[in-house]
Amino acid sequence: MSKVYPRNFSHIGISVPDLEKAVEFYTDVLGWYLIMTPTQITEDNSAIGEMCTDVFGAGWERFRIAHLSTGDRIGVELFEFKNQINPDNNFEYWKTGVFHFCVQDPNVEELAERIVAAGGKKRMEKPRYYYPGEKPYRMIYMEDPFGNILEIYSHSYELIYGAGAY
Repeated sequence: MSKVYPRNFSHIGISVPDLEKAVEFYTDVLGWYLIMTPTQITEDNSAIGEMCTDVFGAGWERFRIAHLSTGDRIGVELFEFKNQINPDNNFEYWKTGVFHFCVQDPNVEELAERIVAAGGKKRMEKPRYYYPGEKPYRMIYMEDPFGNILEIYSHSYELIYGAGAY
């Protein structure tokens, strides 16, 4: 059996209640590139329609989607589904599934304040240091204005965890 090689991360899909506001937030606050403007997809016999039926099952009718890209070329699909529901608490970390995504910015504090100013909120009072007094690696959990959980790291994942962390 051959050794398995690490695959690259291609993209993530994020559900939002208002596609235009989400595009504005992610481009203006996080600086991501808009690579496909908001587009409506309908349940029909087109290639994309059939592919979505394979994924969602019959009866999804329609949704809207926009495509963005991060500074390191990771794709972000923003979805606005028909009958979108926003839970009061979107932080059910104990349930199976993705509960957050992380962005990297050397000025964690400034980006956190920009997110708050744009309608998001802090999940922590202030950023935490991984190695207080030893290394400048910081992080904070946030919510975007739509309730999606995001984390901010000051440094790369490899630097923070590469030396066996903790």
